[in-house]
Amino acid sequence: VRPEGEVTMYDKRHLFRFANETDHFSPGKDRVVAEWRGWRILLQICFDLRFPVFSRNRNDYDLALYVANWPEARRSPWSKLLLARAIENQCYVAGLNRVGTDGKGITYTGDSVLVDPRGEVAASVTPGEEGLTTHTLDRQALEDFREKFPVAREADDFELLG
Repeated sequence: VRPEGEVTMYDKRHLFRFANETDHFSPGKDRVVAEWRGWRILLQICFDLRFPVFSRNRNDYDLALYVANWPEARRSPWSKLLLARAIENQCYVAGLNRVGTDGKGITYTGDSVLVDPRGEVAASVTPGEEGLTTHTLDRQALEDFREKFPVAREADDFELLG
């Protein structure tokens, strides 16, 4: 929700078949980049993290935001994939994950982080605990990094189908 009340919606593209999401939902079709205070933010949900082509930065966003439901059993992939998305897309990545135990006894440790464009953790919440952290994003540092190491110029062209 933007300060003036405008709501931006994103429908999850990659449904998690293992949890039967495909039996109850239809996948979204479009990538959504929202703007907030001059920052372009790619909206992603949970399992979308495993699909790098869908999140490929075509110089259309500065921050990828992943809101997720990854259990403790997949802590390692969650953390590694967030780092990879930041590095390969030269952007900030915020991974926000749930904490606690659900009604089926599945534990979620959170492991929520902010990763900088170099793949370094800039801020994090203590695993296993609810929490809040803040960090100031540095637009000039982002632009300087992209200019000094312009990997996007070498990127392969592609088109998402379906």
